[in-house]
Amino acid sequence: MSEEDSQSLIAAAQRARLQSVAPFSNFLVGAAVRTENGKVYTGCNIESASYGLTVCAERVAIWKALSEGERHFTELAVVADTESLTPPCGTCRQIIWEFAKSASILLANLKGESETLHISDLLPRAFDARFLKKASQK
Repeated sequence: MSEEDSQSLIAAAQRARLQSVAPFSNFLVGAAVRTENGKVYTGCNIESASYGLTVCAERVAIWKALSEGERHFTELAVVADTESLTPPCGTCRQIIWEFAKSASILLANLKGESETLHISDLLPRAFDARFLKKASQK
């Protein structure tokens, strides 16, 4: 993707961040995922009083895209208002590995700093369906 495309995806994630529902942490996160055909789906974090039911922005964006039939992703941007660039949590890393493995991951903050990674940088030796197939063959 071009720098312009990446910046537009980061901007979409910044806008999505403003829709966050984070009354407990006040930690607003936005995400945007771009499909192979250029369509963008956004997500924000949504907290629940039952903390374990909280959902991260990355998963919201990916699930929205998946629910619309999308299966191939090229980029995922994650934006938070932090000094250091904020990577996805462990649960999101697993979801990214399973559903957006080939996507570049753009981490960004509101100061204009960004970094591009691959999910294998964030989740080395990931678990996926390959292991389930081996187990079911026994």
